[in-house]
Amino acid sequence: MHIAKLRVSSEATGRLRMLSQRSGLTPNLLCRMALASSLETGPIGDMSAPEENGQEFNAYTLFGSDQPIFLSLLSLVEETEADANMDDQELLRRLRCHIDRGIGQIAVRISTPSDAARLLSGIAA
Repeated sequence: MHIAKLRVSSEATGRLRMLSQRSGLTPNLLCRMALASSLETGPIGDMSAPEENGQEFNAYTLFGSDQPIFLSLLSLVEETEADANMDDQELLRRLRCHIDRGIGQIAVRISTPSDAARLLSGIAA
């Protein structure tokens, strides 16, 4: 699967603006952090897909040359025996859900640039 563009929800866009101001980090880096946080939490399952009225990201800006790694991690977390043959649309839906859930998770953990640094270094719980 290859993704060219990805749009997040309007709620996620608002949280990204707030997080960017608090942390000094760009929205694309915050989305990567959010995705990692959500993947660590576990599968999305049947979570409904967030609306797509928010910020749009170019996939290369979002993932860089690491897109295959992020998509492999997504598949590893999401594909169970029952979901072994998920199509690209379903994987994309789950990717958007993970980013949306992850933004909510990191929004409560980052209040200052030092919080973001601790989270990036793996110290923050």
